[in-house]
Amino acid sequence: MSFVVEVNPIALPEVGSVVGIDLGLEHFAVLSDGHKICAPQLLRRAEKVLKRRQRELSRKLKGSANRDKARRKAARAHAKVADARHDFHHQLSTALIRENQAIAVEDLAVKALGRTRLAKSVHDAGWSSFVGMLEYKARLHGRTFIKIGRFEPTSQTCSACGAKDGPMPLHVRAWQCGACGAHLDRDINAAINVAKAAGLAVTACRAQVRPPSGMASRDEAGTHPKSHRDSV
Repeated sequence: MSFVVEVNPIALPEVGSVVGIDLGLEHFAVLSDGHKICAPQLLRRAEKVLKRRQRELSRKLKGSANRDKARRKAARAHAKVADARHDFHHQLSTALIRENQAIAVEDLAVKALGRTRLAKSVHDAGWSSFVGMLEYKARLHGRTFIKIGRFEPTSQTCSACGAKDGPMPLHVRAWQCGACGAHLDRDINAAINVAKAAGLAVTACRAQVRPPSGMASRDEAGTHPKSHRDSV
């Protein structure tokens, strides 16, 4: 027996926070407020089990009952990884929708990245599925979902002053703006620029951007009294 129930969309109460999201591999999602969500890497963790199941399957005689049992075991192992990834996407997308009134993400070229040496990690992350969940949950609960163009220079632009420093290799995770001297985290800076490109009001100070150090003025230099931390 099966039942079909129609449920009306439930609008969540409005909140004042907005967020830009930069999707990646080492950190699955980096938010414009400075939070980083580590990638679970479910396929990498289950790789040994999956290889063993596939090896057992390849050794069975075609058409035999043992091959059918091995096929079911391999299918269950793959399904377990897929279900865990699906659950991770659901929990994270639901939390982001509840906590933010507007969400902005970048339109990634997943198919093109799937043909590079990072293909396994890209497919393991499942960005398309996650973005799809964000989109339909935002529509269901009265949130704003914005997807910006993939050619927006989010990683090359300083979120503090807007200057462009040009493309940088992937191993550069932090850099200093040549125009204003601010020290920027590559991923957080990109998340802020994603939000700004979508028209969301976020500030660079939320992303732990450090201003350039400078010399203290003459009236500020000197010996300061012991702080409360030192006196304890």
